[in-house]
Amino acid sequence: MLGSTHGTLTTDSRRTRAIACGERSGPVVHGRPAQAGDLDVSGRPLHAGAPDLDRFFRPRSVAVIGASDAAGRPNTGITRQLADWAVRVGATLHPVHPSRPAVFGIPCSASVAALPEQVDLAVVLVGDPLPVIEELADAKARFAVVFASGFAETGPEGEAAQRRLAAAVERSGLRLLGPNTNLNAFEQFREDLEGPAIALITQSGHQGRPVFALQELGIRLSHWAPTGNEADLESADFLSYFAEQPEVGAIACYLEGLKDGRSFLLAADRAARRKVPVVAVKVGRTETGARTAASHTGKLTGADAVVDAALRQYGVIRVDGLDELQDTAALLARARPPRADGVVVYSISGGTGAHVADLATEAGLSLPVLSEAKQAELHQWIPGYLSVANPVDNGGHPVGDHRGRKIIDAILADPGVGVLICPVTGPFPPLSDRLVRDLVDAAEQTDKLVCVVWGSPVGTEPVYREVLLGSSRVATFRTVGNCLTAVRAHLAHHRFTAAYRSPFDEAPRTPSPSYRKAQALMQPGRQLSEHAAKQLLRAYGIRVPREQLVTSAAAAVRAAGLVGYPVVMKASGARIAHKTELGLVKIGLTSASQVRDAYRELTDIARYEDVSLDGVLVCQMVEQGVEMVVGVAHDDLFGPTVTVGLGGVLVEVLRDTAVGVPPFGEEQARDMLAGLRGRALLDGVRGRPPADLDALVEVVLRVQRMALELGDQLAELDINPLLVLPQGQGAVALDALAVCR
Repeated sequence: MLGSTHGTLTTDSRRTRAIACGERSGPVVHGRPAQAGDLDVSGRPLHAGAPDLDRFFRPRSVAVIGASDAAGRPNTGITRQLADWAVRVGATLHPVHPSRPAVFGIPCSASVAALPEQVDLAVVLVGDPLPVIEELADAKARFAVVFASGFAETGPEGEAAQRRLAAAVERSGLRLLGPNTNLNAFEQFREDLEGPAIALITQSGHQGRPVFALQELGIRLSHWAPTGNEADLESADFLSYFAEQPEVGAIACYLEGLKDGRSFLLAADRAARRKVPVVAVKVGRTETGARTAASHTGKLTGADAVVDAALRQYGVIRVDGLDELQDTAALLARARPPRADGVVVYSISGGTGAHVADLATEAGLSLPVLSEAKQAELHQWIPGYLSVANPVDNGGHPVGDHRGRKIIDAILADPGVGVLICPVTGPFPPLSDRLVRDLVDAAEQTDKLVCVVWGSPVGTEPVYREVLLGSSRVATFRTVGNCLTAVRAHLAHHRFTAAYRSPFDEAPRTPSPSYRKAQALMQPGRQLSEHAAKQLLRAYGIRVPREQLVTSAAAAVRAAGLVGYPVVMKASGARIAHKTELGLVKIGLTSASQVRDAYRELTDIARYEDVSLDGVLVCQMVEQGVEMVVGVAHDDLFGPTVTVGLGGVLVEVLRDTAVGVPPFGEEQARDMLAGLRGRALLDGVRGRPPADLDALVEVVLRVQRMALELGDQLAELDINPLLVLPQGQGAVALDALAVCR
């Protein structure tokens, strides 16, 4: 059944409702900056602005608990790396060891209590970090890092140990990275690179290595946050912080799970407000991936359809592979905002151009046909028998002389062109080297995006290593697929941020009158009858058919006269979920005798099936519309969710649905409908009139408000079918199921 509950919320639903309704909306609360006493989604005080992690990444003093310089010991290598890092960031290093007077020639403190000054960052290298955390609390340390494993990733005992650690951290007032983290935060970043940087967040250190290696291609990295098990500091904290750093041009994430879905969305909202692109690999698309991720980090991976919808709703660009993460983050960090959405494919080979153009079109990119005037201009330098409509085939020879640069400049001068993609399938120095130099020179003179796909499997060619990779203006890729993924993300990101309005700002801030009406209808721990569920819908202004609940055949006949023939009759009871399958629905009744017979038959079936009834519904019969389903469920990570899709008796077979995570606005609701495979049914097919799309959107928004306001009382809601009538006639909820908490 659509909208089934997934489990217990990790976030308190009353707090979630307050956040989603704008009462705790990230850095703004009730239209004012956040103040002391305001809470974030995890219940901690919400300070104005992003979390202050400056002293984590650039501390003035660092303590290493369990420091060592003994040969062959793991702690020795870690201590040496931290000592080198402390020098780079200008921090004073304080080794701590009970039996060593010095480590690497640096005086050693016997205990945390003996430290000569308050430290900004303490790195804990001992096996049991819990006593050390309590000592660091007494010493007023600001941050701590715990590398030790054996916590939530190992099972129930480890989970209990991690809860004890988290509780100690919460009491201490310090902030903790880990446990089960590593040294990635203390890597040596190249300082000779310029331009916007990538900030990296990973829950597995090795999965960030490809992005870190981008520095070898001239792409700057500024931060790396390996969050581990996230007993305290989580991905959302670093995402919020990185979004406010002026040097950060894009944020790349490798996520195995989310500690708190709402916290992550608030952080993504912060990035979207500041137009900072976020690119993420989120594992858990498959059952196997989800199971493996859970064993690695000990966190929920979340229902993937909900995760996908939530990330898309806040502009997080989800990619599948680390190579895509690399290339997409690099492009988004460095490319200027597009001047137009049009993409032109330009190549030496007609076959190559046609192939790439096909792939680009399938990827959803717009390849406009160049105007006749532009084609005539290009034919000054390109033989007339070659196609230059888009893709542009130059035939090869023109790129070897002055014509090559003129062709590129002419394409880039077209106002409808925002991106030029040039695939070079393999090196052919007489042509490819001159072509690459012309592309690099042209890119320096334009504010449009120039992309080159260097298809050589070797990658050691001087023109590639020195000219292409030496350019900060040309985006260079090794595969066509990654190029198209990155370009699509680049264009989509700028469209998204140009129109972005934070749903937290637009969300309702106080309970509606409907909420007070609805509370009286809720029955804790019970499923409502169809009649009661429809009363709940009425309370929120959702239209239902004219109907009466009756308990006798005579009353059914009277009700049919009042409702108006033809009528539908249904058994109504709190435990009936699938009335049609049980024969408990009769449609198209046109006379009093049919109504009397139907009443007797429905009550006989109910007795035979041992179904308890509160009566029989006599309903107005509504026809000629598109059957949709709208529902509310709860996700373990994100709290209340709203689902909309094609409805009726085949809803579980078709599975054509879209999910939204409240709060969302009208545009997001329309985007949900636009993503349905059966969207064309709403536009009218086979002579049917268009459906009332505006009415459907209004129902989705009203159901969203119900989800937000009744989040701690409503476990599940299905409106199926919601009949969307022809344009201008509205939508009617023909059936409804509601389950109370």
